[in-house]
Amino acid sequence: MALTTRKTSGAPPAPGRGGGSTAPARSGVRAALSGARRSLIGLLVLLALLGGLLAWGAGTDRTGWGPKLALDLEGGTQMILSPSLQGEEAGQEVTPEQLDQAVEIIRQRVDGSGVAEAEIATQSGSTIVVSMPGVPSAETRELIQTSAQMNFRPVLTTAAAEPVPEDQRVPEDELPEPAAEPADSSDPNWITPELYRQFEETDCTAPQSPEEREAQDADAPVVACEPETGTKYLLGPVEIQGTGIEDASYGTAQNSQGVSLNQFAVNLQFGPDATERFRQLSERLYGIGQSTPEDPRSQFAILLDGQVVSAPQMNAVISDGQAQITGSFTEEQARFLAEQLKYGALPMSFQIQSEQQISATLGADQLRMGIIAGIIGLVLVCVYSLLQYRLLGLVTISSLVVAGVLTWLAITLLGWSANYRLSLAGVAGLIVAIGQTADSFIVYFERIRDEIRSGRSIPAAVDHGWRRARQTVLASKAVNLLAAVVLYFVAVGNVRGFAFTLGLTAIADLLVVFLFTHPVMVLLARTRYFGGGGRHSGLNPEALDAVPLYRGAGRLREPGTGDGLTIAERRRRAAEGVPPDRPGEPAPQDAPVGASSSSARTPEENA
Repeated sequence: MALTTRKTSGAPPAPGRGGGSTAPARSGVRAALSGARRSLIGLLVLLALLGGLLAWGAGTDRTGWGPKLALDLEGGTQMILSPSLQGEEAGQEVTPEQLDQAVEIIRQRVDGSGVAEAEIATQSGSTIVVSMPGVPSAETRELIQTSAQMNFRPVLTTAAAEPVPEDQRVPEDELPEPAAEPADSSDPNWITPELYRQFEETDCTAPQSPEEREAQDADAPVVACEPETGTKYLLGPVEIQGTGIEDASYGTAQNSQGVSLNQFAVNLQFGPDATERFRQLSERLYGIGQSTPEDPRSQFAILLDGQVVSAPQMNAVISDGQAQITGSFTEEQARFLAEQLKYGALPMSFQIQSEQQISATLGADQLRMGIIAGIIGLVLVCVYSLLQYRLLGLVTISSLVVAGVLTWLAITLLGWSANYRLSLAGVAGLIVAIGQTADSFIVYFERIRDEIRSGRSIPAAVDHGWRRARQTVLASKAVNLLAAVVLYFVAVGNVRGFAFTLGLTAIADLLVVFLFTHPVMVLLARTRYFGGGGRHSGLNPEALDAVPLYRGAGRLREPGTGDGLTIAERRRRAAEGVPPDRPGEPAPQDAPVGASSSSARTPEENA
């Protein structure tokens, strides 16, 4: 006989039924969808900005559409430099230690703005070979050849760069005559009639020869030029040598309250000995400026190889050795001046013995093979994703495409702004990054599948799986970034290019996972096919052997439900005719009251 069906107060309601839970659920869905759309819009804006910037640069011939290539892929220029000591050590033989120091400083000069992939080395213990991608600019040539003869001189007077016309020159009987011995390097008594006449005759519109600049006596006044501003200077003796500078950098100028002045400045840090001499110089020049504001003697000139690179006015007494040079600098001018000051203490000058164009050491064949290797790796990752995750693998493929576009834009723009050049080692870093990027998606998808196996609905599995996968992805990329940073600063040469691309792709991976992959999964989980666990969606609960939380007929999944077998083992047992053994499955006599009548009958009654 059959039992009568009854409802008990303890029976749990079916999911989605019952009052009060529908409104918060809908609100949560709307918030998730809105957040996903905002993330995708943010990614599109980022790509549009980078693409627009690249299009503007390419349209104005400031850069090309592709990344700059390094010496091993593009070829370039090779210069052989012959060093010669200057100053007190002039005529002496260059020691290996001095040559090594010169190599390091030249490398810093060439690579000061980024990974330029230049090769700099000594040759035969007497020359330095500099191999650079492409054709170096005149600025780069000058920076390489610049010697260490940097010094600070006070300004005595200034004039325009052109020579004074003969009919406008000071008559002989009116030329300045020293009235006494000079008291300091700013004293006008340094100016003799001969020196002033030389000052009038000097033409600073024509470049001064290296011989003229090297002939300057550190203990005597000189006439010098500043080509950048077209100014001619009459300068006093040297006050401070360039070796007294410990460091130089550039940045945005700030006032005493720390408020930005919206202009670039160059910051100087003097060593202990130079700090005291610069304090005395600043006291003297600042006092002159306070008494006679228009007096050019309140300025001091910074000379590099006898040529003025800057002549700032002293606006304060500087006693701590930390000075700041301000003016109408562009960022490029401030950077170049900071490099001149920082690396200007090179103990020798260089002459270019020979210069020739060199072909690529690896060339187009190796680049083509590297690209083929990358394509093969990408295809294998795509095939694995489609086999393992079915249509969900398309999310992996599209994420890789977005990551590739983002990395391409970043590398190309860095080549324009920071002179970064892509070497074969950098290409290897990009190939390795394909697997690391796909690993982030695999971690996320497997977390989602784990949540589906535990009985969650697909939208809920996406949300909960993301919370678990996010921490894993962040930890993984933090390790990648740390390894790339350490490798970049420890290594030299092309290995730094590998480390750079490895770190760059790790950052791109994070952006893609957070701004593309997860938002796309949130949107797909709310579609009929993916949200309903379509057969080829990769999220089919039956294919994943999932046990739903609510099993129908008033039954909930209990802990331990399942036979503990893998899908393969279960299929093998079914093929062998072995009945399934589900220890968590309730026996017929334990069926809940809401079960059908036939499930409550005894075998005899069914018979």
